[in-house]
Amino acid sequence: MAPPPLLRLDGVRLTFGGTPLLADVELGVSPGDRIALVGRNGSGKSTLLKIAAGTVEPDGGEVFRQPGATIRYLAQEPDFGDAPSVEAYVAAGLGPADDPYRVTRLIEGLGLRADARPGDLSGGEARRAALARVLAPEPDIVLLDEPTNHLDLPTIEWLEEEVASIRSAVVIISHDRRFLEKTTLATVWLDRGRVRRIEEGFGSFEAWRDKVLEEEERDLQKLDRKIVREEHWLRYGVTARRTRNERRLAGLHQLRADRKNARRATGVVEMQVGDTRESGKLVIEAKAIEKAYGDRVLVENFSTRIQRGDRVGFVGPNGAGKTTLLKMLIGEAAPDAGTVRLGTNLDLAFLDQKRASLRDDLPVSEALTDGRGDQVMVNGEPRHVAGYLKDFLFQPEQIRTPVGNLSGGERARLLLAKTLATPANVLVLDEPTNDLDMETLDLLQELIANYPGTVLLVSHDRDFLDRTVTSVISPEGDGRWLEYAGGYTDMAAQKRGAQAEARKAEKSAAKPAAAAPAARPAGQPSTKLSFKQKFALENLPKEIAKLEAAIAKAEAEMADPALFAKNPDRFSKLAQESEASRAALAKAEDEWLELEMLKAELEG
Repeated sequence: MAPPPLLRLDGVRLTFGGTPLLADVELGVSPGDRIALVGRNGSGKSTLLKIAAGTVEPDGGEVFRQPGATIRYLAQEPDFGDAPSVEAYVAAGLGPADDPYRVTRLIEGLGLRADARPGDLSGGEARRAALARVLAPEPDIVLLDEPTNHLDLPTIEWLEEEVASIRSAVVIISHDRRFLEKTTLATVWLDRGRVRRIEEGFGSFEAWRDKVLEEEERDLQKLDRKIVREEHWLRYGVTARRTRNERRLAGLHQLRADRKNARRATGVVEMQVGDTRESGKLVIEAKAIEKAYGDRVLVENFSTRIQRGDRVGFVGPNGAGKTTLLKMLIGEAAPDAGTVRLGTNLDLAFLDQKRASLRDDLPVSEALTDGRGDQVMVNGEPRHVAGYLKDFLFQPEQIRTPVGNLSGGERARLLLAKTLATPANVLVLDEPTNDLDMETLDLLQELIANYPGTVLLVSHDRDFLDRTVTSVISPEGDGRWLEYAGGYTDMAAQKRGAQAEARKAEKSAAKPAAAAPAARPAGQPSTKLSFKQKFALENLPKEIAKLEAAIAKAEAEMADPALFAKNPDRFSKLAQESEASRAALAKAEDEWLELEMLKAELEG
């Protein structure tokens, strides 16, 4: 028998004027649930979590919370109130029976200072403090709204493990596909005011969603055809002319009403980058650049060469120096040592994760155009701001809305619209995925994959990196940075391989040297190669040629700049096959060389 729900929403309704945001929503959360709550920006996901947490009252319906059940809610923007320190803020979330030691453990695990003032925290530190407060009591239900925003990759991976280990039921809103895939066992889709649920984690959601939308579109087409048939009957049918069948007429009116009230799926963002001149083949060349602040070395002896069409990702913990390195590469900051050479005809468009270019007091239209009229130039053609903003799913009535009144997702789309309207052949994107819904992320991925220019991308979204970049620059500690081919998963695999080789080398060095083979006694006749050795010596060149051809074929296919975005699994498979072929090639070449030397020695 299934356990009774800890939380139940029945027939919940909420309207902010006009079309209902939530219409007869049903949601149940039982012990052990791991639920992904997904939907488009503006669909009401955050509002639904606030209703579940009790911070927003619905217009109608019932909200049942099991007596004695504890619920903790992580909002997108934490409120620290007048807490004097991080420790005090986190401890304030505990109940009388909760273990105070968890406060210390979570603060240390999240890399926070217990005595730090909340007002002095960065965005990432504030997010970590809010997470510690929510998780410290080990509540019955944890409601997490975009928990990975502003977190670096080590913290995201820590949070994945923490969510997997806690006893609480969890409901998560997140744009981070990889995070949802690793932490959820069921998916609730909020779409056009209603919810659908599947008892599978997020990994199965997108295929199921696409199937549902296809079936809906077919049903609407059938309804359209039925309305046309009924209208034809009313106009031209013999019976209709003679008796006016009132019942059938009423049916037609109902069909028309159903068609009018049918809410189609929200449209998709239409993205294109402003055209400009083509840059030179060389975009950036850095040689032995270094940067330090006092005794802290952020970048040491780093060199790279970025060419037109490259898509380079930058990853690493917060504070590792990603932004500093990026600014040096694009010429916004000077290195302490080394040189940076920029190519010719470079036009940069920069998307800042802090959204500093958006003033809260400006209307949306003026924020887009910087106050220069009601038109924006896109690909050399003037477009009215209302039409251009419609491409990014803004309604006409929103163009006069102050930026400060927009949701996080709407602000992200506005900044994206402003950035992409800038004519550029180099896109510099600093955390572009924050607050974007997954459908918009899909389109941004496609845009980057097909972009003819160069992309420099800072992101903590592993799935987004895997789908977009051709190489990843990652810190190795002590100011050292290395560039890896492929996406995030390829980088992680290469790092694991290098670590395994290092451990193997350490073990070999620790073993006592093997005794050298005894010299052949003088006068002993020379031996010949065995049949097996002769066979290997004759056939190894063929095997070497075969491996070289396989490597060349794989690398030729991987050289297609669109392959990684179109088919990341194929790219990853080719990378693994190429790596295996290289290892086999090195082994075959070593074996052939040893046999040739042995043959020469025996014949000599």
